Amino acid sequence: MPTGAEGGEGVRSVVRALELLALFDGTHRSRSVRELTDATGLPKSTVVRLVTTLEQNGLLWTSTNGRLTPGAGLLRWAQLAHDAWQLPPEAVECLRALSSESGGESSRIYVRQGLSRLCVAQHEGTQQLRHVVRIGEAMPLWAGASGHVLLAGCSAKELHRAAMAAARGPEFESALAERVDRAAAQDWAVSHGEREHGVSAVAAPITDPDGRIVAAVGLGGPTSRFTAENVAAFLPALSRAATRLSELRFIGGGS
Repeated sequence: MPTGAEGGEGVRSVVRALELLALFDGTHRSRSVRELTDATGLPKSTVVRLVTTLEQNGLLWTSTNGRLTPGAGLLRWAQLAHDAWQLPPEAVECLRALSSESGGESSRIYVRQGLSRLCVAQHEGTQQLRHVVRIGEAMPLWAGASGHVLLAGCSAKELHRAAMAAARGPEFESALAERVDRAAAQDWAVSHGEREHGVSAVAAPITDPDGRIVAAVGLGGPTSRFTAENVAAFLPALSRAATRLSELRFIGGGS
């Protein structure tokens, strides 16, 4: 069985195994083989084979009631990821200050991974009605202010792939390119209801020493509070936060 070629059976098995693991989340902390089979559409024999391999490597665990849960082997990976992505105190303070200066909106940092953007840090706002996301949650790269900022550092080919992932027709690519070009030109982006109705965001790029975009820092909250006037008021604090976070050079963890 070939494993080295892109798209080969070995690669496909890895992708399928990762898709099984992705079905476990805060809402679904345990799954049955039947649930995994129904969710993936794979033959039961394939799911059983993948589950067995994942169990043997400690990534899944069969509890006493017969249901599958994330395995103890994931604790090692979780600790490594925590160590790599834990913000230094200065960055934590930067997010807190940004939230405070915005009047209590939630502040967060996103990085790009493939065709998704992942939240790697968040300071939950103090507003009674606020928008909160889960750390590590993957969101589509094509939607939202942070996605536009992250795409501003991508090639035309990568932007095309992000637009196609939206499945909104061929005309969407030009609309997305316009939003990304605007984000690049003004060094920030704003969005309203692109990923979730009633939720807005404003974001700015975090860059490396060579000026490449490595992350996005942003504010998110109800659209009713993200008026043009309020967004303009957020921008000075957002720009300061982006500059400071770029200076800290913390993205990607240490050696």
